[in-house]
Amino acid sequence: MWAVARRPRWIALLLLALVLAAVFAGLGKWQLERSIANGRPLPATTETRKTLDTVTKPMRPTSETLAGQKVTVTGTFVAGDTTVLTGRSGGGTYQTVGHMVDDGSGASLPVVIGWSDQRSAAVAGGERLTDGARITVEGRYYPAESPDQDTYDKGEYSAVAPARFVNTWKAFDDRMYLGYVVADGTTAKAADLGTIADRAPTREVQFDWLNLFYAVEWVVFAGFAVFLWYRFVKDAWEREEDDRREAALSVDGALADRR
Repeated sequence: MWAVARRPRWIALLLLALVLAAVFAGLGKWQLERSIANGRPLPATTETRKTLDTVTKPMRPTSETLAGQKVTVTGTFVAGDTTVLTGRSGGGTYQTVGHMVDDGSGASLPVVIGWSDQRSAAVAGGERLTDGARITVEGRYYPAESPDQDTYDKGEYSAVAPARFVNTWKAFDDRMYLGYVVADGTTAKAADLGTIADRAPTREVQFDWLNLFYAVEWVVFAGFAVFLWYRFVKDAWEREEDDRREAALSVDGALADRR
């Protein structure tokens, strides 16, 4: 069979098969690298504290990669715009959300100040910071939540939703951050409220099994290209062997007839 394989025609076909196999192997390597890259955790850049204006801008959507970013923002809280939320994790029956106006941009920013187990105390805590004094808040920045979480039939709110605050805040100039800050213990203490339990975000590692499956497929294709060449060569060799046997049988039959 290898005598057939050494013919120029089959050598050329082998080179083509090897080129295809190399291309398929390269695609498999690329898919494998993508599956591994997608499985790596995101860098913990959230733990480097930044000013809010270097992280985002008013009216700019907040991506999930910014969730939990440590930020610092300075501004004043607006009197009468304190909101109380229920049914949230992080501590307390009621959590206080204040309306802060950022000194730098002049835009509005929801700030989760702290918690209390009494609604009146939660409201009083938020209003305690609305004396017009400039306050620097340190905390973590998160994407805006949907007002769909709210229990409207009970008149309760549970989401930090800027889309709702634009209708409930009295002092609002239509410029808002599309996210919110969960304040740390310093701000909560100033408001005489409990501190929201807020930890560094975890970066889940998810291995991309679909890309791994594609990588295996490309390796199979690479092997199949070489196998196909082998099959073609073997078929050609078997046909030639059959022709030789038939020719030998014909010669033997002719000799037998002469005898």
